[in-house]
Amino acid sequence: MSAETATIALPDTADSARANAATRRMEKISSTVRYTILIVVGFIMVYPLLWLIGASFKSNQEIFTNPSFIPFEPTLDGYVEGWKTSTPYNFGQFYWNTFLIVLPKVIGTAISATLVAYGFARFEFPFKRLLFATLIATLLLPNVVTRIPQYLVFRDLGWLDSYLPLWVPSALAGDAFFVFMLIQFLRAIPRDMEEAARIDGANTLQTLIFIVIPMLSPAIVSVCLFQFMWTMNDFLGPLIYISSVAKYPISLALQLSIDATEAFSWNKILAMTVISLAPSLVVFFLAQKHFIRGVATGGTKG
Repeated sequence: MSAETATIALPDTADSARANAATRRMEKISSTVRYTILIVVGFIMVYPLLWLIGASFKSNQEIFTNPSFIPFEPTLDGYVEGWKTSTPYNFGQFYWNTFLIVLPKVIGTAISATLVAYGFARFEFPFKRLLFATLIATLLLPNVVTRIPQYLVFRDLGWLDSYLPLWVPSALAGDAFFVFMLIQFLRAIPRDMEEAARIDGANTLQTLIFIVIPMLSPAIVSVCLFQFMWTMNDFLGPLIYISSVAKYPISLALQLSIDATEAFSWNKILAMTVISLAPSLVVFFLAQKHFIRGVATGGTKG
């Protein structure tokens, strides 16, 4: 290379380096702005939860005088007194009642929705299109439309003031949304491994348990999470079917605390609300990875 050529090449290299440095600076500034906006928006969205947790450690007077979520004089009185409740039962009894509803409902939903979805996604049978259309049609019905017929059926069966009206519909794949969600996920899964298992002698149940369910696990986790959180927050269902205070879940227990007296203590209610939210938050964050994967993949079709 001649001296003249080298002299010409050096300015081009310097200009390229300056351009790359400028590009990196712009990318760094852009990333900083994006993350700053995300942090600010995230804090605004999480602030009500932070305030709830902070207010649960305040006295009843400080809740109305201190707008910050940080208590000036932290106290556990809200948790201690709120746990006792205004009934003959402590909050632990209502917590146990809640899990007596949630756990069977989640397990029943996972099993029944998987079986029904597998049948619709993998088999041909008479009136399949009609039954699937009926399933989808139930998604369009508001719950209030079916409340009275369901109540009359459960009354005639003698199931009122028990947890059966809350368990049985889920155990019979009564939640069409979950069935549809699993069907969409199954349609995105190729059938090659199932066909290979059948060639090796596996029956339908073995194929479902050992081949399909492991691949379907993200969607099943999403179904369980949705059902867990919805059931923990369900107020109307227990209110309609359960009349004994001893069988109340935490959703009714909180309302009972509010209605107990006109001058109720907000710190007790907020403290018990935090305890009520804790299981849903813990379960969600522990299974967040599978939840996001299941929801994202469930909307695709392979």
